[in-house]
Amino acid sequence: MSVTQADQVATCSPEELHPPEELRGSTVVVKYGGHAMVDPGFQEAFAHDVVELWRAGLRPVVVHGGGPQISAMLDRLGLETRFEAGLRVTTPETMDVVRMVLTGRVQRELVGHINTHGPLAVGMTGEDAHTMTAVRRPAWVDGRAVDIGLVGDVVDVNPRAVRTLLEQGHIPVVSPVARGEDAQVYNVNADLAASALAVALGAARLVVLTDVAGLYADWPHSTEVIERLTADELAALLPGLAAGMLPKMEGCLRAVRGGVHRAHVLDGRVPHALLRGVRGRNSPGTTVFPEQGPGAGASFA
Repeated sequence: MSVTQADQVATCSPEELHPPEELRGSTVVVKYGGHAMVDPGFQEAFAHDVVELWRAGLRPVVVHGGGPQISAMLDRLGLETRFEAGLRVTTPETMDVVRMVLTGRVQRELVGHINTHGPLAVGMTGEDAHTMTAVRRPAWVDGRAVDIGLVGDVVDVNPRAVRTLLEQGHIPVVSPVARGEDAQVYNVNADLAASALAVALGAARLVVLTDVAGLYADWPHSTEVIERLTADELAALLPGLAAGMLPKMEGCLRAVRGGVHRAHVLDGRVPHALLRGVRGRNSPGTTVFPEQGPGAGASFA
């Protein structure tokens, strides 16, 4: 299925396309991922929406995945693709492919799409200027740690380079690759990288775009989506989540507990999901709030 910008505009009212004034000047970190990344129509529409956020006075930062593209390249090279607990098992050979695909292809394509609207996007990685520092992380399967190779968990973020780009009016596009204090380069899950960056930047929103409708209440028995939940409610659900959704919701939980005002998991195939999610009304997916209480999630900032 392909979608054009014209198709998207036709399905949204003008009010849905403009973020509230209260968010002007705020930082919004967007994780762009899912199989929609390989569809040119979706790529163009996403770039259009990111630029619309910028034009509305917000400061968008994009952290992109690239799972389908990495898997396709590994297959072409005859290398194994394997996942544990939703994380790609990353051998040194796989890491070379990850860096090549993320920074040499996916990032360049996304920067190009955004820059059709003006000289706005600048590509970088978590390695640049030591923006992200990671440590090796295991996957946990049935209560036991499993070695998944050169997969990192972000333990420190220096947002100075990203902030400089934002202050200069640019849109940073970040590949989720980080260096460790051991000088090793790590493959970082893009959902968790986006979450860590959102916390470090003091972002008002974390938006995770994917290719599912949101967090299902009782998957695989039901496709009913949980529209809103608090951090504590999400923490209780986390151990039982399916592997593919686990890092997305873990990222949302870390974000709101780290000071981000709201985190959204949205279906990136829905027209203008990004703009709708940031606006906070008719959001096509799941929204996570920091806490329960009067007015939780009621304010925009």
